Amino acid sequence: MKAMILAAGLGTRMRPLTDHTPKPLLPVAGKPLIVWHLEALADRGITDVVINVSHRRETLIQALGQGEAWGLNIHWSVEEQPLETAGGVIQALPWLGTEPFLLINGDVWWRPDWSLLQMRAQDLAHLLLVDNPLHHAQGDFTMIEGRVHEDQSPRLTFSGISMLSPDLFRGINPGVYPLAPLLRQAMQAGRVSGSYYPGPWVDVGTPQRLQALDQALHSGLF
Repeated sequence: MKAMILAAGLGTRMRPLTDHTPKPLLPVAGKPLIVWHLEALADRGITDVVINVSHRRETLIQALGQGEAWGLNIHWSVEEQPLETAGGVIQALPWLGTEPFLLINGDVWWRPDWSLLQMRAQDLAHLLLVDNPLHHAQGDFTMIEGRVHEDQSPRLTFSGISMLSPDLFRGINPGVYPLAPLLRQAMQAGRVSGSYYPGPWVDVGTPQRLQALDQALHSGLF
């Protein structure tokens, strides 16, 4: 299995921390946020990882290299402008191949439970869903008997961690394209499954959340 980490965002919500440092390199409990993902993927036995980059990409590429420090092969997908999630994946498909792959938002943190990421052959996506955080109390999607739906309640929040089939992107031209419309279409066709993840998870989207996560890790809460 291959994996892709999304790291091409501008990090505007993390300013001023990202004025000089790419968001994936911001430290959490003594190591860059993205390194938590790299270590987890290596522990899972995944060796081929695509990382898309745009903002301050030279700094990120120089810091991580080709992944030798973690026993990984990192393929860098350079975006001259951020292509959004689906656009970034489409550009990276030549590296990702024809089998389902893991997609991880670079600005989330979790304690991996890989057993929850199981995908049926006929599905186009499998989403990991979590309890709604305070900053996203309305949630995103509903899960009923392992199937993910929209416009129903109660809702859970999409964690930013998923397994996706390359077929989800079939027929979409390269360029700027969000992921949400493709997921909604697949949900309407009944081809999106999901799992509920009850463990620790943080959307590290602001300096305040980054600091809270750092404190929780140092104190042993996570």
